[in-house]
Amino acid sequence: MGPAFVQQERDLTSEGLTKPGYLGDMGDAGPGKVVAIIPAHDEALLIGEALQSLAAQTRIADEVIVISDRCSDQTGPIAAAHGVDVKVTVDNVDKKAGALNQVLASLLPRLSDNDAVLIMDADGSLSPGFISEAALRLREPEGGGPRVGGVGGIFLGYPLKGFLAHIQDNEYVRYAREIGRRKGRADVLTGTATLFSVRALRDVERARANGGLPPGTGVCAPDALTEDNELTLALKHLGYRCVSPKACTVGTELMPTSARLFHQRLRWQRGALENLRTYGLTRQTLPYVGRQVMTYAGVAFVPFFLTALISRLVTEGSIRWSWFWLFVTGFVIAERVWAVRRGGWRSVVLAGMVVPEALYDLMLHGVYVRALTDSAAHARETWDHTKLAEFDRTRRGWHRWSRVAGGLYTGVLLAAVVGLSLACTAIGVAWPIIGGLVLAGAALAALRLSGLDPLGSLLGTGELAAFDFSLKAEPQGFGGLDTPGDALTYVTRQAPASVRLRSTWRQADTPGDGLTYMTRQAPASVRLRSTWRQADPPVVRWAKNPEHVP
Repeated sequence: MGPAFVQQERDLTSEGLTKPGYLGDMGDAGPGKVVAIIPAHDEALLIGEALQSLAAQTRIADEVIVISDRCSDQTGPIAAAHGVDVKVTVDNVDKKAGALNQVLASLLPRLSDNDAVLIMDADGSLSPGFISEAALRLREPEGGGPRVGGVGGIFLGYPLKGFLAHIQDNEYVRYAREIGRRKGRADVLTGTATLFSVRALRDVERARANGGLPPGTGVCAPDALTEDNELTLALKHLGYRCVSPKACTVGTELMPTSARLFHQRLRWQRGALENLRTYGLTRQTLPYVGRQVMTYAGVAFVPFFLTALISRLVTEGSIRWSWFWLFVTGFVIAERVWAVRRGGWRSVVLAGMVVPEALYDLMLHGVYVRALTDSAAHARETWDHTKLAEFDRTRRGWHRWSRVAGGLYTGVLLAAVVGLSLACTAIGVAWPIIGGLVLAGAALAALRLSGLDPLGSLLGTGELAAFDFSLKAEPQGFGGLDTPGDALTYVTRQAPASVRLRSTWRQADTPGDGLTYMTRQAPASVRLRSTWRQADPPVVRWAKNPEHVP
């Protein structure tokens, strides 16, 4: 089954790599320095692909740092072979947030407000224009509104192998379409890849120290299960905008098993709930709380509907079907199918089968309930499900009563919904309630289908403001002060035809150029594997004056 995206919007292969020959927009986005940080724990199999996608950017990062966090494999040596700086964490017990804080503590003091920091996952693969487009959005002037603090990617899955992978990617495709409908307004600056202004990161660090945000040390909250969600809330509470332009796409690894998928989504949902509890009900968290209420209303709808349906079947001996409600249900299904059309015909077929995605949704309902009860029972949660042996001692420390309490909470919630359905059935209002909820779902489907975003004017959008970059008074850095008169001269160069800065295949006309190759499928096709060096001349470089080009 093919990739669940269109080539024109995301020119990557099904493995998440940029297709050969793709160059994208060669325009540079500004003079601010871009530092890429990749936290990694035992990512030897994927770190090379992430670094090669950085090397293929139309706007090359000025510095790349790989954080080797408690690695027991060859992650560090492989990263070093790509010519990047490798930092090893020291006694880190705070997961990804702790690893990032250790590096940011020494990095931010030597950067200016005009610089930017790209934080990306070690299993990600950026589209070639990611940094260039993100930097352009980060330099967008306020125009009377809030400044952009972070530009996140729109993530799509790879490798697309097997049923479970495709059903996950269908979910990602729908989310990407929803971001497009909102004109790029981001709910979460995804941890897969986000470009932050240094100014914004410093503001977050200061606000944590002086009480402007929930207390903590460093940029990232160490106690957060989802540090990307928490950092997004922090930026929004400080008045920054968070956007996800459609040009900034990133491939991310899909979960290969249902157990890993369940744990991943449990961590996401549990982290979202606990972040909202930490920040409380504010103007910034109100939309998130509203979405959570709608999510749990959808979870409760299933047992409510089934109870009412069984009750009618028992009391009346049959079920009467109305063509109107069948049409409404069909419309909702049609919208779900239409939403994944950009994934190709296989994604459409998968969505049209209905049952597989219905079962997938039921699994997610289980995740939502488990997250809610675990949070209520204060159950311990590990950040990474793949290191079970490492957390054996911690897992034994999970209070057994919390699991029992979680089960009891789940039973109480289910009994409450079933009891409510029976009560509503007894007084004759169950089916009007079900009908109202179904019509509300159909209205939301129609809204998504229309592409309209009624809340856009209220919440703000991620659209790029209309302004003339040729004006010398426009801001020239990523979130810093305006620097009038600082005009740019762009210098663009093409790499030699025999050397292409790509993580995918190229022709080996003269394989004696100091690179390490691995031959696959055909003798003339080679792939950069363990060693990388900059092509000479570079693909693209910018400078205020041409003579500054290295």
